[in-house]
Amino acid sequence: MILVEDDTGLRCALERLLRASGFDAKASASAEGALLLFDCEKVDCLVVDLNLPAMSGLDLIDRLRERHAEVPAVVISAQDGPRIRAAARARGVSDFLAKPFLGSALIRALDRLCVA
Repeated sequence: MILVEDDTGLRCALERLLRASGFDAKASASAEGALLLFDCEKVDCLVVDLNLPAMSGLDLIDRLRERHAEVPAVVISAQDGPRIRAAARARGVSDFLAKPFLGSALIRALDRLCVA
């Protein structure tokens, strides 16, 4: 699993939560860094922030789809609304969690998508 979150504190907290929940999580602060991880790792799931520097979380998903990487994705974002959710659904995003969210909500979403 790859976690992409540019906020250092949140990224560290989510990475700890994911590992404590049994997920083999690799974290990146940027979409570009996540693409490098995809080149080196077998990835079964993606947790990605919507608003990232340089390349957004949805742009990252588009780039992965261009590479024929059909990886289940959960988008996390402080922005929420029908348009944003529709854009995420159009890209095949499996789940959308608005910040702040409970860690248990993320784990439930991931349990539906990937094997811990």
